[in-house]
Amino acid sequence: MSLAVVHSRALTAASAPEVTVEVHLANGLPSFSIVGLPELEVRESRERVRAALQNSGFTFPVRRITVNLAPADLPKQSGHFDLPIALGILVASEQLPAAALHTHEFAGELSLTGALRPMRGAFAMACGLAAQAAKANPSPATPVHLYLPLGCAAEAALVPTIAAFGAADLRTLCTHLAGLLSPPLLPFKPVEAIYSAILPDMADIIGQSAARRALEVAAAGAHHILMIGPPGSGKSMLATRLASILPPMSNQEALASAALLSASSLGFTPAQWRCRPFRAPHHSATATALVGGGNPPRPGEITLAHHGVLFLDELPEFNRCALEMLREPLETCSITLSRASHQAEFPAACQLVAAMNPCPCGWLGDPNGRCHCSPENTARYWRKLSGPLLDRIDLHIEVPALTPAELAERTTLSSEASATVAARVVAARSRQLTRQQQPNRFLSGREIDALCRPDHAGETLLRSASSRFGWSTRTYYSALKVARTIADLADVKMLDASHIAEAIQYRRVFK
Repeated sequence: MSLAVVHSRALTAASAPEVTVEVHLANGLPSFSIVGLPELEVRESRERVRAALQNSGFTFPVRRITVNLAPADLPKQSGHFDLPIALGILVASEQLPAAALHTHEFAGELSLTGALRPMRGAFAMACGLAAQAAKANPSPATPVHLYLPLGCAAEAALVPTIAAFGAADLRTLCTHLAGLLSPPLLPFKPVEAIYSAILPDMADIIGQSAARRALEVAAAGAHHILMIGPPGSGKSMLATRLASILPPMSNQEALASAALLSASSLGFTPAQWRCRPFRAPHHSATATALVGGGNPPRPGEITLAHHGVLFLDELPEFNRCALEMLREPLETCSITLSRASHQAEFPAACQLVAAMNPCPCGWLGDPNGRCHCSPENTARYWRKLSGPLLDRIDLHIEVPALTPAELAERTTLSSEASATVAARVVAARSRQLTRQQQPNRFLSGREIDALCRPDHAGETLLRSASSRFGWSTRTYYSALKVARTIADLADVKMLDASHIAEAIQYRRVFK
């Protein structure tokens, strides 16, 4: 047989589309060519495959070898096409039976010795294979098989309906496929590693009861939050502990988040399974780093934080253009990047946590008079943040500096642990999902009118605050959504003036 077909997958920015590897052996001058938009690392697989086959005890055919990676218009990157190319050559040269590759998919980078090296994207490939198999056969009798390097199989085994096999080297895999290995390779068992990472605990925070309450409200309703306070007041500590009180990820959220990380340059490990991502880019990050870009487009930090937390510390120090690009994704939870020859849509359902100082020196309002910023400098500092961007952040809270008395009593004061706060957050989020199948932040205008209607006293208070502070329509509805979350934490169905009053406190203007 001079023609072999092997199935594999490519890695794009947010998915793993199927790729058919066709290998043809023909008479003529010996050559080895790869076609189908291969990038440099794919073209270099010719030498890796040649050496791996010879060092694994196989014969490299001295013929005209043509490898086609289909579809031809999809760019192919990464070295994981080494394994399917090598298997295709073995089948085409009749060193491996063709039936051994039927209905299986393969991916893996080969070393010159024939060993299979770990690679990125195993989870994304498993998700793509599972989705394709479910579409072709919604109730398969047997799971589809995916063969990977030994170090990647545990990651792929987390995807249901997939039988992930891991092999240490090419020789062992071929012996298994030919039915000569005893005992044969066994599929990895999925591991439920829920919250295997140790997260920072809310009990570490000294004082800041108002800020802790605001963080709980933000977690319960998935609201964006901006913390304003002097240096050392605990803003970063609060932000890094938000993930510890968020509800556990659902299966769908865990699969989506892990697939994005797996396909990215960051990679994914089983220890991250069901752990919400926490991304904290430095304020020198470019617009492309935050929202994505390049050619072809690649996801940015807002996408890598999908179903997790995006923490922007020192918010005014970020490039203004980069911050303005966050406007639409923060509201629509997705971003579409268009280029002349490519268009890509990435999910961006993250929760923004931002922190900043009240003025350039950070000590505005300090009782000791340490602030020497002029009103013009303070106004210029705040003008780095546009009104439309601040309008999309539901909670604006003050995080004051700790007093000497609070610091002195830090060993005697006890704060609630994350587990206690998380229990209330989970209960409130459960009420939201039962009522409207989504957190309160995602409510539309019509849903807000139906589900967030306050009583007469609450409505009067909200109108008065809106008129006094000059709120926009978005801010008005945002306050209603926050009030709805406060009521859900209290397990109250009807919004009253107390819920509205607390929501108003989270929209105060500090500049």
